[in-house]
Amino acid sequence: MADTEAAKPQTPLSSRDNGHHEANEDLPVKITIKFTPQNHTSTLSFAEDATLDELIIHCDELWPDYDWSQSKLMLSSRPPAGTKPPKTLLRASEDGETPLSPFNSTTLKLLAQKRSDISALHAESAAAAARARVVAARKARHHHTHHTRRGASDVRRARDDAAYTFHTVRPLPYLPGPERSLALLERLKDDAGIRAAMRKHKFSVGLLTEMDPAAYTEANHEGTTRILGLNRNQGEVIELRLRTDAGDGYRDYGTIRKTLCHELAHNVHGPHDRDFWDLCHQIEREVATSDWKSGGRTVADGDFAPERPGEDEEEVADHGAWTGGSYVLGSGSGSGSMGGAAQQRPMDRREILARAAEARMRNMANASAPKDPSRSGSDNQSGGQGSA
Repeated sequence: MADTEAAKPQTPLSSRDNGHHEANEDLPVKITIKFTPQNHTSTLSFAEDATLDELIIHCDELWPDYDWSQSKLMLSSRPPAGTKPPKTLLRASEDGETPLSPFNSTTLKLLAQKRSDISALHAESAAAAARARVVAARKARHHHTHHTRRGASDVRRARDDAAYTFHTVRPLPYLPGPERSLALLERLKDDAGIRAAMRKHKFSVGLLTEMDPAAYTEANHEGTTRILGLNRNQGEVIELRLRTDAGDGYRDYGTIRKTLCHELAHNVHGPHDRDFWDLCHQIEREVATSDWKSGGRTVADGDFAPERPGEDEEEVADHGAWTGGSYVLGSGSGSGSMGGAAQQRPMDRREILARAAEARMRNMANASAPKDPSRSGSDNQSGGQGSA
């Protein structure tokens, strides 16, 4: 009986090819392995010169559904006193030749993924990458379309700005500090609200210039009337009174810009009739709405003169461009033509002043015709093309 037992093989099945024995007392290196997915815990025996590759091969034989080539082994127990394993984390792909002897009497926790899980992960990763490419392509198309449209819009706006503008701005060179007047005229030309209104209504003005403060001013025993702006030949020339009468500064920018809105409306309508006032007020609203830069700036380092009491009371925007009439800045209405029913009733003081200023303006325009073509002619009432 004893001889029969002695003749039985002593090597476990798992150690025939790999040089390790499960719980074999004859091999010196004893390592406990734990593999949680399979609820497996066992102690393996290895030869003194065994490496990590032998342990990995053993695991691959036990659980072939797992990818052991990318597995990890974590040291989960303290080594015996006086010994210290070189690593606490082993990677099958990098540490295959690491000796197992330093891990004698320790426990290693095995980490591996099922091959099916890896395939599913790769498939999901590929799908995620495909989705990312689709999103990126959509964003690229949107970006291209947006910028293409914005580029076309910018080109169209630049073209309109070049067509619908004040093609020339010019101060009066014989007055002091013409560079300050030029700066104010340029500011009006570049005003965001003015530009938007000119694009919308397709206004094109040949010359924007300043008005001589001594001109178009009528004084008598009743007071003084000042014309603030003139529009000649439906936008060929627009003149604006920029300076104060004393010449010590410039008028308020808001007042000058409002006068410009008034004169631009005369590009379409001559008399101060209902159509004119509707367009004038529309332009004023559009300019205010589009003025994203806002006001508050001054020209030439604060050259605006202080307000003078009563000065605005006799300031008239114009006398109706090419047909006559009067408009008091801020009144919101006009008296219209000087003819018709207006002549059948006694004229009030303002009408008298307006009519006198209109006659003076017409005479001055006729007198200046040979010298300055831009101020040639007279208003329609005199048979010419001048504007006032």
